[in-house]
Amino acid sequence: MIKDELYCKVKEAIDAFSQIGEVKNIKPWGNGHINDTFLLSTANKKYILQRINHSVFRQPYKMMDNIDKVTSHIIKKSTNDTERATLTVVKTNKGELLFKDSTQSYWRMYKFLEDTVSRDRVENANDFYICAKAFGHFQNCLSDFPAEELYEVIKDFHNTPKRFENFALAVEKNAVGRAALVKDEIEFVSSRREFCSILENARLNGSLPTRVTHNDTKLNNILFDANDGHAVAVIDLDTVMPGYSVNDFGDSIRFGANTAAEDETDLAKVSLDLELFTAFAKGFIEGCEGKLTDTEISLLPIGAMMMTLECGMRFLTDYLDGDVYFKIHRDGHNLDRARNQFALFADMEKKREKMDAIIRDIVAGKI
Repeated sequence: MIKDELYCKVKEAIDAFSQIGEVKNIKPWGNGHINDTFLLSTANKKYILQRINHSVFRQPYKMMDNIDKVTSHIIKKSTNDTERATLTVVKTNKGELLFKDSTQSYWRMYKFLEDTVSRDRVENANDFYICAKAFGHFQNCLSDFPAEELYEVIKDFHNTPKRFENFALAVEKNAVGRAALVKDEIEFVSSRREFCSILENARLNGSLPTRVTHNDTKLNNILFDANDGHAVAVIDLDTVMPGYSVNDFGDSIRFGANTAAEDETDLAKVSLDLELFTAFAKGFIEGCEGKLTDTEISLLPIGAMMMTLECGMRFLTDYLDGDVYFKIHRDGHNLDRARNQFALFADMEKKREKMDAIIRDIVAGKI
């Protein structure tokens, strides 16, 4: 059900896209927690209508300009099934990417990708391989797109040295008096300050290229064919911006190859699943089809470690600040998350040589 007040705004937005024809049915869609999403049905087509969360995405026009540029590029490069290769932006009656309603809310529309489904969990290594190949293909399609033409939607999003500075400031401020409770966690991060700069230093010395990156490479951001299960398109492009390919790889590993849930409190259950790491690395490298440099490939394990440490650092920073950024569902939730990520990172440190060897074997065709 759609509340009456929201329904009026949905109708106002639909009027701004009236060129799609008469809308026969409207219903809430998906399980996203940021934007309000609706599925619209006309006589013969379906569309996705979204109200953008302006408090999260403060530059919606620039964000949509990024999405329009990237999706247009992917469609031009697609050799088959262009209707489902990526999201297709539907412009307003005035030819604009967004509609601003009477309450200053922003709305956008996409064509609905027919006969597709999403998944929330990795069930097996092959699922993870398919997911990786899709994200690698995304990199491949955009390898010739100049990343500098995109707006940085969230400034310094994966600038790990900057995240470390924010962490150190949170420790110094000790806003809610929690620093004394987490001395071990603070020391864990502080002792790895030099590690935090590896990727930024590689960029500065010219060995790590800046690319178009997705920045939320989770399984549920891929649509799969409802009939045969192959990956159709990468979606949720709100955070597409300049970044490092190894971080897109790494965030998937951090989330998908952890043997435990992200907030598991029994740290004995937390480790890196090397089978899943291998499956994802193989799929990602294959999907990129030779577009990654040798340096990028060698830094894939570092990307996994960097995203894990960075995420744990962000959880700990938020805990020190009083839980003001991430939603929590229990006391100490952010601290539990931070400890979880630190346990995963520590296991990755132990398995670093094995990860490096797996990458070399994939490149050599041994896996």
